[in-house]
Amino acid sequence: SSLSAMGWVCGGPVAVIEALLRAVGDLGTVVMPAHSADVSDPSSWEHPAVPSDWWPPIRESMPPYDPRVTPTLGMGVIAENFRSWPGVLRSNHPTSSLATLGPRASEILTEQPLDDPQGELSPLARLYQLAGQVVLLGAGFGSNTSLHLAERRAFGDRQSRYQSGSPILIEGLRAWVQYEEPDVDETDFERLGSAFLKELSSVSKARVGAGNGMLMPQVDLIDFGVQWLIKNRDELGRPLGE
Repeated sequence: SSLSAMGWVCGGPVAVIEALLRAVGDLGTVVMPAHSADVSDPSSWEHPAVPSDWWPPIRESMPPYDPRVTPTLGMGVIAENFRSWPGVLRSNHPTSSLATLGPRASEILTEQPLDDPQGELSPLARLYQLAGQVVLLGAGFGSNTSLHLAERRAFGDRQSRYQSGSPILIEGLRAWVQYEEPDVDETDFERLGSAFLKELSSVSKARVGAGNGMLMPQVDLIDFGVQWLIKNRDELGRPLGE
């Protein structure tokens, strides 16, 4: 979601969240990305990178990921307000968490492995099993988090991986944990989305304020995305370019 793309909204992110909750009703569950990519090993940071002599003190002093208080990064003000909304649950992955509210929230967040946060044991896969809907509010396919599940299904164990690390809480105590996870890449998601819109008619479009909104079945999106990515990326899951 992008609040700024919608233009001025009376009530800002609070009004948008309340509208989403009214739209799904008491039986619906809302899920939003709540990623915090900065709770990670400084050796992999970019934009900006930090000097290597900073890495040890950063690892030693970075506050541990806490789903109750760790802010999102780069998710926009709607997702940032939602993650602290009363009753919202948030998954335990330090960099790739999701926040949910509704009767299926606990079921969706049952598990999210450190080394495969968007694979077959992830909340994204459970949304697929539940035939969830993807909503883009003022945002394009480059922000479509669900497509990372398509990456994992397209390339599996062949997908390139990288070493990472994060501070987390284990029985209430801070611990730095190292793990290896898939090197996901959203740089060609806009191209994928354009192809999806041309070939399938299951996407509903509407104006949302000054911006655009899209609603689509996640199953259709993921199934299409798997085949598109196989054709348009190399065997390790890296984009081939234009």
